[in-house]
Amino acid sequence: MKIAAIYARVSSDQQKEKKTQACQTAALIEFAHQENYQVPDEWVFEDEGYSGASLIRPGLEWIRDLAAEGLIQAVLALSPDRLSRKYAYQVLLTEELARHGVDMVFIKAPHSGTPKINCYSSSRG
Repeated sequence: MKIAAIYARVSSDQQKEKKTQACQTAALIEFAHQENYQVPDEWVFEDEGYSGASLIRPGLEWIRDLAAEGLIQAVLALSPDRLSRKYAYQVLLTEELARHGVDMVFIKAPHSGTPKINCYSSSRG
């Protein structure tokens, strides 16, 4: 069983009102159970109100520290845009995690064939 951290992020008031962060987290926890990832409760990180255009986010910084310390083997996120709005940052973070032996796992990625998460709709943020 791989040890993982969960990362969820919402930035807009509209997303907060629709409670999409709680929905993201619930979907990620369910995915973790189905795919046999072990996720300690304290390693579920939710960055509410932070733009995906910045790499300075408390939850993301914790995840990067956990990876650098070799404490996790995977990071689970709903989709690449929850990790970052900038493709270059998505690549940078994925490569940084990979250098520490950590897989970045998106449960909803473009053209991935994964099931849709009905309670979440991506909007700019």
